[in-house]
Amino acid sequence: MAKQAKSSKGGSETKLTRISASDSKPARAVTKKVKPAVQAKKTVATSDDQPAKKNKNPFAPIGRYLKGSWYELRQVRWPDRRSTWGMTGALLLFTAFFVIVILLLDYGFSYLFKLIMGNN
Repeated sequence: MAKQAKSSKGGSETKLTRISASDSKPARAVTKKVKPAVQAKKTVATSDDQPAKKNKNPFAPIGRYLKGSWYELRQVRWPDRRSTWGMTGALLLFTAFFVIVILLLDYGFSYLFKLIMGNN
């Protein structure tokens, strides 16, 4: 949440508070005072003024994708070993339960089909 505060110089400043989460350490808040950016007027170049600049490197989009992916992977909160084994065990139990349910349903429908067809 950003709050506006008047500075002594007459400008406005934005107060940013970032809270980071961690399993081993208590959460701490980092507060920074940031001055708002001055908005500059953007001029749109027409075709008469300048030719459009094209990116001639075909690998640039791939590089941007890989860079963005790496940035996102750094932000992932990976589970520890104990949590990983707990989730693996839960997955195996869940899978075993549904294998048994499907086998029982298969046996039941097979029995009903044989009963209806008269092939006992």
